[in-house]
Amino acid sequence: MSAASFEALPESVRVLAQADFGQVAGLFRDAGFTVGLPAKGVLTLKHAHADTARASVLLSVGVHGDETGPIEMVAHLLDALSRAPRELKVDLMLCVGSIDAIAVGKRFIDADLNRMFRLERGDLAGTFEAGRADTLIAATRAFFDGAGPQRWHLDLHTAIRASRYPKFAIVPELIEKGARKALIEWLGQGGIEAVIMNPKSAGTYSYWTAERHGAAASTVELGRIGTLGRNDLSQFAAMSAALHALLRGAPAPSGQAPLVFDTAQSIMKLSDAFRMSFGRDTENFTPLKKGEVIATDGDTVYTVQHDEEFVVFPNPDVRVGLRAGIMVVRT
Repeated sequence: MSAASFEALPESVRVLAQADFGQVAGLFRDAGFTVGLPAKGVLTLKHAHADTARASVLLSVGVHGDETGPIEMVAHLLDALSRAPRELKVDLMLCVGSIDAIAVGKRFIDADLNRMFRLERGDLAGTFEAGRADTLIAATRAFFDGAGPQRWHLDLHTAIRASRYPKFAIVPELIEKGARKALIEWLGQGGIEAVIMNPKSAGTYSYWTAERHGAAASTVELGRIGTLGRNDLSQFAAMSAALHALLRGAPAPSGQAPLVFDTAQSIMKLSDAFRMSFGRDTENFTPLKKGEVIATDGDTVYTVQHDEEFVVFPNPDVRVGLRAGIMVVRT
């Protein structure tokens, strides 16, 4: 976006998109919070007195720079909270992921930031996003260090393609059973229609926090990509209400339990010969029948193994070595 385009945004949205936390930080500091700005795009708000019974909540937006709807939603939530800072009942870390990509309206600068939260990065190690991930990993470690057992991470996204369930979430299987159940229930209260259980990391921020910090973490898809300042915020109403309650230590509004899916197989791009057997306009959760070809990659042929599997995140354009889609089944 141009500087003029940013100036045309509502003030609260511009502030968050550009990670300009100065005024907000001051309001919370004046209210007695311990305020941290450990890195550009990261704001931490902690109560003055430590309490392991208090929840620690990490909200991340803009991990993909073109997924702007959650930025607007969280901007309005933060603005309202900063006007009544003592309503905040959790310790909060707010992270704006790809600030540089947001500034130019792109998904990323060099490579997908949401594949960088891993120890081995191969040929991605020298990318711009690898350095950004290291910064976020350090800030996240510091935030959760000494926190109580009630730890949340909601990584808020919007999807590139249409979906038969427009609002869905990815939840790491390794989350402790009780915390996982509570998270899925809360996601339903936030309007999430489907949850995919993920057995293995693909380098995502939410899997990292679940695995490394014991957080009840989820990658949350809240509809379709839109232009910053022009998103239809009504599509985020249920999630906004649930977050409003979470940050204030209040019960979330009632909602329907989401459908739950297990991951049947991950489709990995092994070479530049990778080809998917369906078009780029294929919706998330499109069903395929047993035996149908999902993709080919040289001598490797991916086929549907169950009576019915649903394709999610099909993307043949990812780099070699990364996941090009997942196939899920109803539980």
